[in-house]
Amino acid sequence: MAATEKNSTDSAINLGILENIIGYQLRRAQTALFQNFAKKEYLNSITPGQFGLLVKISNNPGISQTALAKADGIERSTLGEIIDRFEERGLVERRKHAVDRRAYALHLTKKGVAFLEEVVPLVFENDSDMTNNFSEAEKQELLRLLKMLASHG
Repeated sequence: MAATEKNSTDSAINLGILENIIGYQLRRAQTALFQNFAKKEYLNSITPGQFGLLVKISNNPGISQTALAKADGIERSTLGEIIDRFEERGLVERRKHAVDRRAYALHLTKKGVAFLEEVVPLVFENDSDMTNNFSEAEKQELLRLLKMLASHG
């Protein structure tokens, strides 16, 4: 019998081939992770994608917006809007790039560093919540497989 899932009217639906499609299951897993992330009181001030950008800026001080957009696989214009919001919140600052005068170098502010220090443990807590029924070996294997899948592109 095919796996079923509840829809908005609480009647079970047949997932059919979706049950065995990696992309579908990845999207469902990501949705579950993001929904759990949003439930955390402090984390509702940032999305998982924004968190990832802040971590990349933190780990690569002076990174250009172009390099960050490429690393994250998002449009430069979209990233520009996100960086604008980070600047408004006092988390990130743009500085003239040391090599390319046309580019901006991105840096976390002191407030951005403090914000990230507060959020990181909550993000790990979210991961732990979502994988509490996994053994440590299973968690490591899942990470290994996801990294392998991500690097395929």
